[in-house]
Amino acid sequence: MTVNGRTHVIVHEARVSLLDLLREQMALPGTKKGCNEGACGACTVLLDGARINACMTLAAACDGRAIVTVEGLASADGTLDAVQRAFIAEDAFQCGYCTPGQIVSAVACIREGHAGSATEIAEWMSGNLCRCAAYPQIVAAVERAAAELGAAGRAVHPSGAVQPATVLSVRAG
Repeated sequence: MTVNGRTHVIVHEARVSLLDLLREQMALPGTKKGCNEGACGACTVLLDGARINACMTLAAACDGRAIVTVEGLASADGTLDAVQRAFIAEDAFQCGYCTPGQIVSAVACIREGHAGSATEIAEWMSGNLCRCAAYPQIVAAVERAAAELGAAGRAVHPSGAVQPATVLSVRAG
């Protein structure tokens, strides 16, 4: 599988979730384990450009596919993604636990073209729960990032780029 632009060959048990693989075997702790039932969105990652709950996805199902985690959104030189910058500018986090999943989901929300209004953003971000109730700031951050990215955010957002998988990456062990 390709994770954040790099191809990996990983041996794991067939029952391992993508979330556990990312956190425990690949040392990518940005993807959070919240409810572990697919209800809170803290574990949201992009799979071939579409947002998914990593806790509900078997790692074996991601063989040959491209995954982007919150760690993969910034450019190689460390420049934050427009959505990451907008979350900081709008103070769109309190405890911060849900923030990585919110940011990844916001990237997809913008790219999917669902950031046209605060109401639309709230609807399309509803799968990501914030226990601190920072929803107004989160919606403001998505609006800010969408305005910055404009049409380019929908067409060629860097996190939506699908990297070709060149190596069989996941093997049930």
